[in-house]
Amino acid sequence: MLRYKTFNRKKTMTIFVAVILVMIFLMGRLVYLMVFCSEYYGKKAEDLHERERTVKAARGKIIDATGTVLAANKTVCTISVIHSQIREPEAVIAALTKELGIGEELVRKRVEKVSSIERVKSNVDKETGDRIRAYGFSGVKVDEDYKRYYPYDTLASKVLGFTGGDNQGIIGLEVKYDAYLQGTNGKILTLTDARGIEIENAGESRADPVDGNNLHISLDYNIQMYAQQAAEKTLEQKQADSVSVIVMNPSNGEIMAMVNVPEFHLNTPFELNYEVPENTTEEEKQNLLNGMWRNQCINDTYEPGSAFKIITTAAALEEGVVSVNDQFYCPGYIVVEDRRIHCHKRTGHGAEDFVHGIMNSCNPVFIDVGLRIGADHFYDYFSRFGLLKKTGVDLPGEAATIMHSKENIGLVELATMSFGQSFQITPIQLVTTVSSIINGGNRITPHFGVSIKKDDGTLVQTFSYPKTEGIVSSETSDTVRGLLEKVVSEGGGKNAKIAGYSIGGKTATSQTLPRSANRYISSFLGFAPVENPQVLVLVVINDPQGVYYGGTIAAPVAKEIFEDIFPYLGIPYDEKAAEELAE
Repeated sequence: MLRYKTFNRKKTMTIFVAVILVMIFLMGRLVYLMVFCSEYYGKKAEDLHERERTVKAARGKIIDATGTVLAANKTVCTISVIHSQIREPEAVIAALTKELGIGEELVRKRVEKVSSIERVKSNVDKETGDRIRAYGFSGVKVDEDYKRYYPYDTLASKVLGFTGGDNQGIIGLEVKYDAYLQGTNGKILTLTDARGIEIENAGESRADPVDGNNLHISLDYNIQMYAQQAAEKTLEQKQADSVSVIVMNPSNGEIMAMVNVPEFHLNTPFELNYEVPENTTEEEKQNLLNGMWRNQCINDTYEPGSAFKIITTAAALEEGVVSVNDQFYCPGYIVVEDRRIHCHKRTGHGAEDFVHGIMNSCNPVFIDVGLRIGADHFYDYFSRFGLLKKTGVDLPGEAATIMHSKENIGLVELATMSFGQSFQITPIQLVTTVSSIINGGNRITPHFGVSIKKDDGTLVQTFSYPKTEGIVSSETSDTVRGLLEKVVSEGGGKNAKIAGYSIGGKTATSQTLPRSANRYISSFLGFAPVENPQVLVLVVINDPQGVYYGGTIAAPVAKEIFEDIFPYLGIPYDEKAAEELAE
């Protein structure tokens, strides 16, 4: 009996100690949670009773060289509903269906969904948002934010680019400078009870958004308009696939205009600018959109044709294998190994010096010059001039030069390379390299970005770009400019000459692959004034119908652009040059 009582006493004590230990643990845990974790759990409790709404920051503007705003913001509204606060669901459904222009079924689904907050529609114009707010419905929220807006719609569309629904850049300058433009979103916090209903008179806390900074660029609205109008007229007249124009300052690389027609509508960038069959799949449509958005000046390569003879000339002069007085003979072709390569003038130019060789754009002359340079040295000049690397232009998606490897350059490849065939470069690479030759020999970086400023004009950052000096000597640069002036004043580029102005330039006509398709690219590259180049223009016409020679159809386009922008840029009229031209 005593043993039984002792056993019960021990059992009771064990249970008692266990209970005490559990209580001590629970008290310790409670102290830990209330003292050491109070801030954490207080925040968690607060979050349960707070509803957060985002307030979008205004995206920074894109402003051109004249101060014209090319990309701005438009106030729009986001319409949301809070299920627990709606007292007149049928009236809300009817009103939102009417004002937003969307199906009743979709609105009902949003209104009847049990959630803390449900977005019905975003990017609603402010007038509609104000009308919905005026109904005074409980549980309907109208928050104002911003949508990207392009005042000139198609102007420089493939340069500026556009933003998506989240206001982030997708292509063009919008994505390249997105980190500067996007800003920081704000928040609105409101208190709710356990049922999720906002507590009246509890107020709200607000973190204001920080607007993005403005991007100032070198593109000039007026010059862009001049170039785009000329390109659109040419596109229609020649029934071409596309027309591209670059206008650049060859001394510092600032791009004043970049046109790629047909352009697309920046305010509706996901709508194709032409009709497509109704059975077009979504994948096919996306591919078509990608093609529509392509910037041919930087994304596409092509054989530059005779415009590349400018670069061959510079290499030959630097190498010392040719002088302006060297004599050549053109029978209309030249035989290299087993290949007969024709001049564009099948009957030949006969005897001519190097000056007339470039004025006549004579292929046999330049093949001879290229063979004098030699494959190894010619390839080295490609590298020295910067042709084997990208230009570094501040737009995404720049294509690289498509070039033979050095060991695969035979005599035939060298011959065709010397007059701009059998390799491909981008238009921006061509204008950059030629600019670097005619500006005294300094390889510049083409660019749009000039500076970042706040909305009040406070300077945040000024951009600087790499420059490589001495890619050619000043003597070579002077000689090349003089030769190219002869091309315009007396040679194949005479359709670009303007009385009273000294203009240098080079025409080009190249054939696309496959050659059997008989499709051509016509182009003209010109600059002025010859003595101190301040502006360079490249016109590229892709697959024109009818006459396709660059000197016949591309040079007049450049002339039209020059006539518009010379007075605008303040390039002085030279009476002496006008008199010489009249003689």
